[in-house]
Amino acid sequence: MSKALTRKSEQDDDDGGGLPPGLKNYVTPQGHRALIEELDQLWRVERPRIVEIVSWAAGNGDRSENGDYLYGKKRLREIDRRVRFLRKRIENSEVVAPELQTDRSRVYFGATVTYAEEDGAERKVTLVGVDEADINHGKVSWVSPVARALLRAEVGDTVIIRSPTGRREIEVVAIEYLRV
Repeated sequence: MSKALTRKSEQDDDDGGGLPPGLKNYVTPQGHRALIEELDQLWRVERPRIVEIVSWAAGNGDRSENGDYLYGKKRLREIDRRVRFLRKRIENSEVVAPELQTDRSRVYFGATVTYAEEDGAERKVTLVGVDEADINHGKVSWVSPVARALLRAEVGDTVIIRSPTGRREIEVVAIEYLRV
């Protein structure tokens, strides 16, 4: 079937969600737990609550102007779409514990890296899974431009980051493998 003929929600389910095609969905144990907890919350708590509201609203008669019914049905579709996404994501994930990394001299998935910018400013980032990325907490996706430049680098290496904002050089100052 052509993608043009599928419904938007079906297209969203097939979306890699920020993960380039053909790449594994690496995730830390903490990130894996977070995905499972979100799925559990949606499936066991939120969805049954919304189903109850929709059932009650449907019993009130005319559904065409019933806000509780219309909103509830919309929310159910959103929950179901997210549940399908999470189930696929969990099924296809590969849990990697950073603290078990044997070669600690190079940057790999799960590493916490301190690097120096060209202007001398130091930054600290942890390479995590796509679903765990949170730049405000120093967590960058392992497929981001910064992480891809840092992968396999050693302390003292200068790497080039190529991003939509341009090209810049950074120097690896420290590499740690912490329990995430």
